[in-house]
Amino acid sequence: MEHRKTHIRHTVSSRGREIVIEGPVSPELLQHFKMHEELDAFRRPKDQHEALIEIAELPEGRIIIAREQDTIVGYVTFHYPDEMERWSQGNMPDLIELGAIEVANDYRSLGLGSKMIRTAFEQEQMERYIVFTTEYYWHWDLKSSGLSVWDYRKMMERLMKTVDMVWYATDDPEICSHPANCLMVRIGKDVPLESEEQFDRIRFQQRFMY
Repeated sequence: MEHRKTHIRHTVSSRGREIVIEGPVSPELLQHFKMHEELDAFRRPKDQHEALIEIAELPEGRIIIAREQDTIVGYVTFHYPDEMERWSQGNMPDLIELGAIEVANDYRSLGLGSKMIRTAFEQEQMERYIVFTTEYYWHWDLKSSGLSVWDYRKMMERLMKTVDMVWYATDDPEICSHPANCLMVRIGKDVPLESEEQFDRIRFQQRFMY
């Protein structure tokens, strides 16, 4: 499957700061930037920077970043699901995971998360994909945000709805392990019916729940 990538760039001015939103960015471009020290939700900033470069090198990988000059202050990743998760079953070429989204604390409340996600979907780049994200409450920054688990869930739902991702049911054990966890999905207008049906079979694997 050919993965079309069209680099898009926007500039946002807020609080005297000029933030560039751009992507999908190439591995070579990423190497010229550094990570903000607060981008440590998943691993140390240096290690996360290396992980972003590796994803950008993948044929299907997409990295959208928010940066102030040469410092990355936020990012969103898109890639095939991990081979250890049920979502990789069937090796669907048109099933892409929105894997991670992170914004440095000092840059939150600027709407960078929604701007990065919307950038990824511009110019119909994602219309051939089923894009999904798995939201687990243990990945959420409840402490820094000051939000309850349910308010954080609502915030994430609003964020994903900016690109028309909606809640989908599933019998996946990890998602079902806590009522705040959820699966959100967007099916592109050019996705064939066979892919939708295959995705349904992946979502539900216990016959009594199908």
